Amino acid sequence: MSRVASDIGGTFTDLVYFDEQTGSLGTAKSLTTPDDLTRGVINTVNLSSLDPSNVEFFVHGGTTVINAITERKGSKTALITTAGFRDILEIQRGNRPDLYNLRFEKEQPIVPRSLRFEVSERVSASGEELIDLRIADLDHIISICREEGVEAIAIQYLHSYASPGHEAKTAAYLREQMPNVAITASYEITREWREYERANTAVLNAYVQPIVQRYFSRLEEALKKTNVKPPYAAMQSNGGTTSFDWAKEHPITLMESGPAAGCNGAAIVGNLCGEPQIIYLDIGGTTAKCTTIEHGKPKVTTDYRLEYSRTKFGYPVRVPIVDIVEIGAGGGSIAWFDKAGLLKVGPVSSGADPGPACYGLGGMEPTVTDAKLITGVINPKNFAGGQFELDTDKARKAMKKIASGLGNSVEEAAVSVIRTAEANMINALKLVSIQRGHDPREFSLVVGGGGGAMHGAPLGRELGVKNIIVPLYPGLFSAWGMLATEPRRDFMQTVLCRADDVNNETINSILSGLKTKALEHFNADITLEDNSVSFEFGIDLRYLGQEHAVTVPVEIDNILIDNVLDSFHQVHEKTYTFRLEDTPVEFVTYRLAATARVPKPEVKKLSNQGRSVEQAYTGKRLVDFSEDGKHDASIYLRDKLPQGCKLHGPMIIEEATSTTIVHPGQVMEVDEFGFLRITDG
Repeated sequence: MSRVASDIGGTFTDLVYFDEQTGSLGTAKSLTTPDDLTRGVINTVNLSSLDPSNVEFFVHGGTTVINAITERKGSKTALITTAGFRDILEIQRGNRPDLYNLRFEKEQPIVPRSLRFEVSERVSASGEELIDLRIADLDHIISICREEGVEAIAIQYLHSYASPGHEAKTAAYLREQMPNVAITASYEITREWREYERANTAVLNAYVQPIVQRYFSRLEEALKKTNVKPPYAAMQSNGGTTSFDWAKEHPITLMESGPAAGCNGAAIVGNLCGEPQIIYLDIGGTTAKCTTIEHGKPKVTTDYRLEYSRTKFGYPVRVPIVDIVEIGAGGGSIAWFDKAGLLKVGPVSSGADPGPACYGLGGMEPTVTDAKLITGVINPKNFAGGQFELDTDKARKAMKKIASGLGNSVEEAAVSVIRTAEANMINALKLVSIQRGHDPREFSLVVGGGGGAMHGAPLGRELGVKNIIVPLYPGLFSAWGMLATEPRRDFMQTVLCRADDVNNETINSILSGLKTKALEHFNADITLEDNSVSFEFGIDLRYLGQEHAVTVPVEIDNILIDNVLDSFHQVHEKTYTFRLEDTPVEFVTYRLAATARVPKPEVKKLSNQGRSVEQAYTGKRLVDFSEDGKHDASIYLRDKLPQGCKLHGPMIIEEATSTTIVHPGQVMEVDEFGFLRITDG
């Protein structure tokens, strides 16, 4: 039987599968099909050597949710909220990412004011009902929504995190009266406080819900026709999986599914290599994403903002998401000049259609992939496993636009494009490491995505990491990470209270309630064996008068409030460099991350049978290594390199899913698992 993982990226759709009987891994890669994403998934199944009838588990991640939001292609959505809060999406927050930036722009609400409605109801912050909800008042709103052709409705009432009864009644009534309209109640997505953030999260969930429901229904149908039978799982942004049915109702939890899977894979690679401190970099066709993994675990946050920048505060999303920094710098990122004549790369991408100029599919703009081809890094005859040959002439023709603007040769222009893209990437890497108080010298850099291995060596050298690790199948790394991902669900409950008014019994009661909900969820979603769920508890605390809190891990079986407060002071000091032990402390939100343990494939040690350096070596070619100049680089096939071999740069290592570059002065060694370890010699 086989476990299968499928990941849709901006340019390619990837498939990785594990045969549990033989212990072997198989892969397939195909261009993403933007007109119908399910087609790309099925193409990879057909391209692989997989027997669909032997699939016992299928997990899927992709860009459906985030693309629908960033391209503003979601459904027509309405918002129902408490009287007086109609304009909360417009008012937003007063703070800014850059206080003195005069070009700051507030985000445009996803829901226009004409589709934001008020209802007379109210509960207090403690959950006490102050104004009763009159269901009959909803009939007028329903009438308008029908006339306007609304496809989705979000419900967000003030303090519903404390008492969701009014939201639950409203949602039930709307679902009864409008069965073909997607309904999202904020308490179903998050039980955290902060009304603007909850409202925005509920709206975004509703905005993409009809699209995701249709997409997963089409994918289910296509998989069944291909003879891939259920169960089907969806990759979530928290680093875990869930069922298709649950994902259809909570699509906002899928927003960063691909990067989350890659983070899981990077943590696995780090643990296998004895490197628990990891900086992970994923470079795909459209974006570069990076994060840090400390002590073997990716960091998950609910303080996430979509489309955040210096001039925009972005849209807050209050669901657990792996803490990543994302920039528009991938293989398909387009090079261009701004009004001042400065060379820029990204964020606009050529995507899969038409793709970079060298694909020969109609793309006319110069991209990072075109630059890598011109400089000799990419072999035009062995790209994507040789599925198609790249056109160097078309890449050079497109790059002439940049060469003309810079007043130099096509080759020099290509190097400038690469260095500009890598400057953007190094800034992102510094943001998740140095600017957060981490010393890169204590970390290893794990690179994934089709472009990660092509940029990892120079980026790792500039950042000063211990070493660069190129895992197996780097171009399929997110899909590879999904194979080892387990079902996960996060629960949270805001109960704001002074520490003086909290006791051990109160804490145990709230956390036990979250644990009960977790077990109920998993028992309804999957079949569980005894003791097969692990629980990670945490509590958000803050000093009185502070705006935000820090999360303190706790053990439910041994909770003593004095120990919790001691841990809070330590975590606060580590995070902000100070503690205020004489200041009153507030308990804010209680958290639980529940994970169901399921069988996972093991990474086997590399066998040297049929491998040798002599077999791997294919010759030399001239490669421009940017600041290190042009060199005749040795070319090797990765699938022929034996464990333990150590080679000196300059060199290029080719494989079906990616190309690894090793600069002059660097040393590459193949470790026991077949990972490439690159260091400065």
